[in-house]
Amino acid sequence: MEKNSLELSIVMPCLNEEKTVGHCIDEAKKFIEKKEINAEIIVVDNGSTDDSEKEAAKHGAKVIREDRPGYGRAIRRGLKSARGSVIIICDCDMTYDLYHLEDILEPLKNGEYDVMIGYRKCSEKGAIRLSHRIGAGGLSALGRLKYHTDVKDFHCGLRGLTSEANRELKLRTKGMEFATEMIAKAAQNNLNIGQTEVSLKKCPYGRESKLRTIRDGFRHLVYILFF
Repeated sequence: MEKNSLELSIVMPCLNEEKTVGHCIDEAKKFIEKKEINAEIIVVDNGSTDDSEKEAAKHGAKVIREDRPGYGRAIRRGLKSARGSVIIICDCDMTYDLYHLEDILEPLKNGEYDVMIGYRKCSEKGAIRLSHRIGAGGLSALGRLKYHTDVKDFHCGLRGLTSEANRELKLRTKGMEFATEMIAKAAQNNLNIGQTEVSLKKCPYGRESKLRTIRDGFRHLVYILFF
């Protein structure tokens, strides 16, 4: 099948999410069926030590591997493989609603925007730690100032872009700073960036957060200061 022969690719970076990845795939599949579109779901396993890869395959996703560690590397691997004219990126930890992706998909599909970024509204107590909320808010404010954009939430894990924007941006970062790079390069390349509110839930399974507030915050800050 040729590149961009599908309407939509949903890319999920995955690291030790065996308890949630299947649910997220099933929810995304229901969205695809509801919209009656030709689509694929790509799970990029980023070196999981549990059965994430097996669960993803069992639930019908296309599973590819990126053994080099890093959130950015995993997403870039998925973007490279995506065949959809629209690409939606989402976490697979059950914190986002993947059955209602219309507000991400439609503006991209209809040509209103080149990039769509979610801004998170917590629908459950504890969905985001106070330290993460403060850090993300401060870094987003710096990003808006540096890149002359009005994007509210630079760190939302639910976002999308067209295949043309994906080719134009030439994204290169390896870690969590990928989220900032995507917005920064979109603004620098004068792409049309849209925003939509998305609900953020608490992961139903107790697990250690992969986000390291100081380390990852510093990576975002360095990117903002020097790129």
